[in-house]
Amino acid sequence: MPYLEQLTVRLAVGAMRLPEEVRRRHAAMLADAQNEDGGFAGRQGPSDLYYTGFGLRGLALVGGLSEGAAARAGRFLAERVAGETPSIDFLSLVFSAALLETLSGIDVFADAGCDRRQTVAAALDRFRRPDGGYAKNDRSPHASTYHTFLAAACKQLAGLPLDDAAEMVALVGSRRRDDGGFVELAPLNQSGTNPTAAAIGLLRLTDSLDESTRRQAAAFLAGMQTVEGGFRANRRIPVADLLSTFTALVSLADLDGLAAVDAAGARRYAESLGQPEGGFRGGVWDDAADVEYTFYGLGTLALLSSLDL
Repeated sequence: MPYLEQLTVRLAVGAMRLPEEVRRRHAAMLADAQNEDGGFAGRQGPSDLYYTGFGLRGLALVGGLSEGAAARAGRFLAERVAGETPSIDFLSLVFSAALLETLSGIDVFADAGCDRRQTVAAALDRFRRPDGGYAKNDRSPHASTYHTFLAAACKQLAGLPLDDAAEMVALVGSRRRDDGGFVELAPLNQSGTNPTAAAIGLLRLTDSLDESTRRQAAAFLAGMQTVEGGFRANRRIPVADLLSTFTALVSLADLDGLAAVDAAGARRYAESLGQPEGGFRGGVWDDAADVEYTFYGLGTLALLSSLDL
């Protein structure tokens, strides 16, 4: 089973254990956030592929993806398959299409008149770089740790061979730093929670995770937990955020490293960011909820519930 599908199943099991009122409240917020065109938007502007991915994943997580919502989202995605989009948007499209096909039987690529494998392969080729990974956009000359992981996960979902796995693993390995964490780009020295999570995801996906990397990465990520209970993006940032909390916990679960963290504190942190009207804020510094952070909040609570933590 592809890595992202495994994660989806793990989160779905945990989400079933959340109180019904919690699931219903956040499902209602996400359902209301879907626009008439079938997509989802950020805090301002029109629907886009990036936020549509989070809206759909959040609804699926709490059992709120109705047939009508799925059909509208399928049409939104199919209309955008053929256009040239940034890497993160196209990868969000692929993930969303896979989710709709699994849950609702909607084949976004067929509806768009495209062959899934050919379309995904051609799109990813635009972002392939000589250093062994995949870049964030057409203009960037260097690969991104995060986008390299996403490209590999995207290939898995599309049924494409990981024929460049060795190059991707070597690229990510070169981004490892002495503290056990990883950086997003080669010139950087300050390890970060999110690039470390992406690196671990790629190594897991390619069966390339060795014991030394596992141990040191787990220690690094555990050290990113703050007194708030959440996790911060890097050591220079004093406060936690929900994105870093979710990605750190997913990676620590993959690394068998959750025993070293305050799981109850992480749960309290995530719960404190949930809004009475539904949705999650990004951190104590944030003043509004959106679909992206709502997925991270639900994902954090679901993951902890799935592991009985």
